[in-house]
Amino acid sequence: MMERRTGTSLARLGLTGSTAGETLRSLGWWDADGPVAGCEQIMWALARSPDQELALRAVERLSRTGPWPEIDRALRTDRGLRGRLFATLGSSTALGDHLITHPDRWRLLADTADRENPPPDLARRTAHLLRAVGADPAAPPPGSAGGARARLTGAEAVGALRTAYRDELLGLASADLAAVGDPELPVMEVDDVAAQLADLAEAGLTAALAIAVAEQEPADELRLAVIGMGKCGGRELNYVSDVDVIFVAEPGGELTQDASKLASRMMRIAGEACFEVDANLRPEGRQGALVRTLDGHVTYYRRWAKTWEFQALLKARPVAGDPELGKAYVAALSPLVWQASARDDFVAEVQAMRRRVVDNIPSEKRERELKLGRGGLRDVEFAVQLLQLVHGRTDDTLHSPNTLEALGELAEGGYVGRDDGANLAASYRFLRLLEHRLQLQKLRRTHLLPAAGDTDALRWLARAARIRPDGRRDVVGVLDAEWQRNSRRVSRLHEKLFYRPLLAAVSRLATEGVDDTTDAALSPDAARARLKALGWASPEGALGHLRALTGGVSRAASIQRALLPVLLDELSHAPDPDRGLLAYRRVSEALASTPWYLRLLRDEGAVAQRLMILLGTSALVPDLLARAPEVLRMLAISSGVQSPELTRDPVEVAVALRATVARQPTPEAAVASARSYRRHEMLRIACADLLGLLEVDQVCAALNSVNDAVLASTLDAVLRAGGEPKAAIAVIGMGRLGGGESSYGSDADVLFVCRPADGVDDHDAVKWATAVVERVRRLLGSPSPDPALPVDADLRPEGRSGPLVRTLASYKGYYQRWAETWEAQALLRARPIAGDRALGREFTALIDPVRYPADGLSDSAVAEIRRIKARVDAERLPRGADRTTHTKLGHGGLADVEWTVQLLQLQHAGDLPELRTTSTLEGLREAAEAGLVDADDARELEEGWRTATSARNAIMLVRGKPGDQLPRSGRELAAVAAALGYPAGGDPGVFLDDYRRVTRRARAVVERVFYGWTEDSS
Repeated sequence: MMERRTGTSLARLGLTGSTAGETLRSLGWWDADGPVAGCEQIMWALARSPDQELALRAVERLSRTGPWPEIDRALRTDRGLRGRLFATLGSSTALGDHLITHPDRWRLLADTADRENPPPDLARRTAHLLRAVGADPAAPPPGSAGGARARLTGAEAVGALRTAYRDELLGLASADLAAVGDPELPVMEVDDVAAQLADLAEAGLTAALAIAVAEQEPADELRLAVIGMGKCGGRELNYVSDVDVIFVAEPGGELTQDASKLASRMMRIAGEACFEVDANLRPEGRQGALVRTLDGHVTYYRRWAKTWEFQALLKARPVAGDPELGKAYVAALSPLVWQASARDDFVAEVQAMRRRVVDNIPSEKRERELKLGRGGLRDVEFAVQLLQLVHGRTDDTLHSPNTLEALGELAEGGYVGRDDGANLAASYRFLRLLEHRLQLQKLRRTHLLPAAGDTDALRWLARAARIRPDGRRDVVGVLDAEWQRNSRRVSRLHEKLFYRPLLAAVSRLATEGVDDTTDAALSPDAARARLKALGWASPEGALGHLRALTGGVSRAASIQRALLPVLLDELSHAPDPDRGLLAYRRVSEALASTPWYLRLLRDEGAVAQRLMILLGTSALVPDLLARAPEVLRMLAISSGVQSPELTRDPVEVAVALRATVARQPTPEAAVASARSYRRHEMLRIACADLLGLLEVDQVCAALNSVNDAVLASTLDAVLRAGGEPKAAIAVIGMGRLGGGESSYGSDADVLFVCRPADGVDDHDAVKWATAVVERVRRLLGSPSPDPALPVDADLRPEGRSGPLVRTLASYKGYYQRWAETWEAQALLRARPIAGDRALGREFTALIDPVRYPADGLSDSAVAEIRRIKARVDAERLPRGADRTTHTKLGHGGLADVEWTVQLLQLQHAGDLPELRTTSTLEGLREAAEAGLVDADDARELEEGWRTATSARNAIMLVRGKPGDQLPRSGRELAAVAAALGYPAGGDPGVFLDDYRRVTRRARAVVERVFYGWTEDSS
């Protein structure tokens, strides 16, 4: 019974191991009845340790050392020692091992008079480490004239420095963890801990330099300064972190090599004893010289430095070596830092670098990354640094290298709302606390939260971070909730940090529900500077749009003020933020009376995000959206399903369109309905295309199906209104329409065929059918806000000079007597799309012998096709066009691939029925199946066709009008690349390189297969 009571009591203390009771009894803290008299507080301090079992095992090892009796006596009376010791031993195996190896260091954790004084300062720590290696703390800093030199060198010096550094780390960590072991003990703020860790790093660098000086014995005139960068420079260091530095030396010349040897040796000593030293932020990175003179640094940064290098210099601070040289370095380079924001695409480059960091995180780690993941520490640091660089050019109060100090200054100066600044600082401190605890455990560099299924590790982390259960959730649940909350808050505040002050600058009203003291208010000049830095080419125009959207006291203006921080953040990543904001204003004004428009954007985050992508990329979408706002509802994502409404079945769409149009009373109303439906569908398809939800052949098929349905429903409407028909009419699709490959800007290439009704002669039938067809063309081409669908019949026999409509007999007579090879080639795409189906099938049967000749093509006919193609390439390419990037007539473009497939069809479809298709891609696949073209060559041609078709569609989406020539540079090229799925903010030259590579390979196949060229051909 007694043993059961003991087990229950131990379990309450968190000790579940089978040997815990035995260990406690051996320590004299526990007997059969529970805690020994005088040891109750020891037990409760042990229970509060993050890992009670780990702490108890460490104590058991400590009890075997000489000082244990003295430690035991102190634990019974010293509350501070109990809290610090058990919290440290339960939080860090590495520090526990250090204490057991050096048990006399237990006094670093005891309550002494020193505890009443401020924490140890930089001078005390530096003196301690210098004395540990035998250097005189009173001498000038090592690296300067007459500077301190260590008495110890080599392995002995490294060992002494390592021990002294770990002693300092133990004392600091125990103070940091004290409140974990005892809630009554003082709590150290995470920024104070980070600052002291940076001080300790400075002391470590100074001691390591003193050892290196003793070993290298440099010339007396050589001066070396160590410039702290990154978290060391910002006095916000982690427990385990690389210490980033840059070296500067004088006087240079022959002594530069000696300075490099000294710096290199200092880095190795520090790496073996304390921490890794990283000098990769120096000019030219790893490839650059380790040490440069001050003039060498200045010259590099003035002539060659990239934007991110100036961002890194924000945190530059002398930390070791010659102090005067270090100050001169900072004084010389600081002005250059604050000019960096004037560079073109400054913020875009910094944001692109941030996105690359996120993209390089392995997917399985992305949700657990405290530092690099979305909503993590780096997001806060990047946001603060961007705002510093943008506004610090004119406000020197923003020049602090410390993230939290700079954030406070931004809030104080009105560049960030005070509440936003305070909330962001709180989240940053929480994330840094988790990072510190994770690194303390084994003194290893890590930023990864334990995996979701590792309950023990998560429980340990929660307890080490002073997280307590809240009554509804245990500590693991609370930890997860707090991590998610703070991560989301960091992500959302990023939008407000950059954009909410802009709204206050343009609106006379404070944001609804926000007190003036918490809302930032930029000056007009500061607002323009921020917008320019964030990617707006016309800041004044953007401010005008913001004034128009947020001005007044209407409900719409209030919603816009709440929405715009999010929308502007999304737009800043778009290829053309200026056009996107203008388009958003126009759409908002056009839909001002639509009651659900702003509510949808406010309540459906995915809709707002997707809309900004569309408006910032495409000129076609906003033109269509004002008259088809209902498509906005399709942008929502529900239950994880990727917007099925955006990717509807084309057959279903065509049936619905024809049914809707058939209900209209007049041809004019029917055409208006058909064109309106087509506008809606073009917008839906464009949205799905830009959002990456449709492949290029799906886009073409969807557009083609709509065009077919519009033509068919219009013809039906005119026929219904025309009284007794005198002929049956069939519409034959030609070109891209017949091939099922329509693009956004394609005309409707067609032929018209008729068959006289009973008792009607051919002349009257053709005359009547021509009047019907003319009316169809006139209705579809009439002026309208909706996109026109021009009906082009120029591919008919005799071209524009020939009759618009012919009978079957007339077509038969013409093709038998007069048809040329190019006309047979054009008929390869002929497909009935509207009107009388039986007549359409008869026409197809009539032309099959023409387009699929039984004997194939003669050599002269092949030569004629090649000659025509060469002439088209030479004469129709516009003057000044780039043949490598012209999607239609360029090398490896649409014409190259389509003519190659059509030549194979003319040569072989008479014998191979499988080749009898109007589709380019289907014909290409069948040719490969039949062995007419090598499988690898077929893949190259298919990729070329897909790439050119996608690019041609993207040009229409971006410009809002058809075009075949890819932009050479600028925002249009970036928008085309983004429309094709390349990363926003990336280098559009990558897309151009890819396009040229794909089409170059396709062209090589065309030269072999179509032209019959070989490597020996001249």
